[in-house]
Amino acid sequence: MEENATQIVVEPQPVPAEELIEVTVDGSTFKTTLSEKYKRRKPYAMGNPNQLTAFIPGNIAEVFVKDRQKVVAGQKLLILVAMKMNNQILAPFDGTIKKVHVKKGDVVKKDQLLIEIKPSANVKE
Repeated sequence: MEENATQIVVEPQPVPAEELIEVTVDGSTFKTTLSEKYKRRKPYAMGNPNQLTAFIPGNIAEVFVKDRQKVVAGQKLLILVAMKMNNQILAPFDGTIKKVHVKKGDVVKKDQLLIEIKPSANVKE
């Protein structure tokens, strides 16, 4: 060690047992704590599968369907341009377009409702 170098010693701090959690990865178990950021996170909430929302902010380049139109799974509904990429939004199942909430040229924000679909009778929700 150099003469002018500073040595820093870090002493581990004990963690109360109630703050430790066990995590198992590939058969190995580890004890850890959760960060404050993790504790404050917004819990995951399953969205309504009949409502298609923007997964990223962007612009609507094209809309291929209209209200009350029947669609089949995989059919192209619209194109959302985000980060210079054309994202095709496809019908997740057979059904009827209940309401189109956007038009060509609209600027949309993340999670904005784009299209509502009513599933066909043979589709389980």
